[in-house]
Amino acid sequence: MPLTDTHGPTLQGTFVQLLVRGLLAGLVAGLLAGAVAYVVGEPHIDSAIAIEEAAGADAHHADAAPAAHSHGDEEALVSRDGQRVGLFLATGLAGLALGAIFASGLHYGRRLSSLPGSILALVGAGAGWLAIEAVPFFKYPANPPAVGDPETITQRTWLWLASVILGLLAVAVAVYAAKAVASHTSVAIRVGAPLLAFLVVVGIGYALLPTVNEVGADFPATLLWEFRLSSLATQATLWLTLGLGFAFLTDRAVRPVRREAVAA
Repeated sequence: MPLTDTHGPTLQGTFVQLLVRGLLAGLVAGLLAGAVAYVVGEPHIDSAIAIEEAAGADAHHADAAPAAHSHGDEEALVSRDGQRVGLFLATGLAGLALGAIFASGLHYGRRLSSLPGSILALVGAGAGWLAIEAVPFFKYPANPPAVGDPETITQRTWLWLASVILGLLAVAVAVYAAKAVASHTSVAIRVGAPLLAFLVVVGIGYALLPTVNEVGADFPATLLWEFRLSSLATQATLWLTLGLGFAFLTDRAVRPVRREAVAA
């Protein structure tokens, strides 16, 4: 009993209970990520839009055709204020969906792990961020408005999806390697084997996937990387809050069970 009380039980609860935890944690994570995106990312988007509009204005003055004038008078379907409000709606819904997927993954993943429930949630969130965000980011980082050729958006979407699959595969191989050397006496091997497996898979995938660079030479490098870092910070906030929130709800759920066990 002391061992279980010290390290915590494995992830407990029915699938519906885990799903509720995931939805609650995902909603909070999505709204918090939206706040980070609003504070950190929106100023960079405004700057990028200003550059795009300035370039469009220059092209408009250079082209004397009447059609160019009518195109310049077109208004955006959604104003920037509407987009800012929609940002929280979008991140909230994305957080709910991600929370449901996260809970489903933990529901099946707990059968393969003996980690305590809260630790499993944190490890799962870290693995999810690594596979779905970090691996794609370092191959195909996010770009602000005014960057990228609209004609290649389908190709870039498929390449990004391929990088996500690469990240998931790399994490899966690393987990398999970790389980294979779990009984080894050397800490260096237990840590180094999954890390090396992950890096090898990612390195091979990066070498096979084509490079995409559609950033114009005149686009400010500082603005580009500030936008990319703000995007990375937003996603890190989403996954970190999801993992911490799910772990917190898991600890609260098992607290009465621990009290009954201690009383017994």
